[in-house]
Amino acid sequence: MANDILELFQSFRTILCLCPYCNQIQRLSDINPRYGGRIKKTWLDIYESRVKALEKKVEAFEEKAEELRQSATEKGRKQVPDILRRSMSIEFMNLSYNPYDIKALMHPVDFIIFDGLHSAENVKEIIFLSKKISNNGLNKIRESIRDAIRNGSYNWQVARVDLEGKITYHQK
Repeated sequence: MANDILELFQSFRTILCLCPYCNQIQRLSDINPRYGGRIKKTWLDIYESRVKALEKKVEAFEEKAEELRQSATEKGRKQVPDILRRSMSIEFMNLSYNPYDIKALMHPVDFIIFDGLHSAENVKEIIFLSKKISNNGLNKIRESIRDAIRNGSYNWQVARVDLEGKITYHQK
């Protein structure tokens, strides 16, 4: 039966027709007949129209999702300064540093400020910022940090972690 159908379609190549609109001779297998009346939809027509409708909805959703993502990102970025200021002590709220330059450490120093990091991409100064407290132990640690910086007792090291978890240090 499959061979019969295949032979039928092959025979369509040998049948020639004259197009009533353009007066061109064409093979029956190449023509695209048109019907002026209403054609009854098949299950395939319905399926294809539903697929197209779904594709349009997916495309519209993806566009909307991208807009929502961008809007949420912008909204979040605008909120960062206020969130950071609210998380800081009242004494620190009125500082003139870019909020994106302030990083929370919380212990032993409350914050570290990389002044100029986000505005000029060139750090002008690094500031350790902590609220004065009455904890003698923590105050001694902070004083030792201050003394180490004043005495130049620090260095810069780069640590690299490979895929196996091995850490190597590169001194600069």
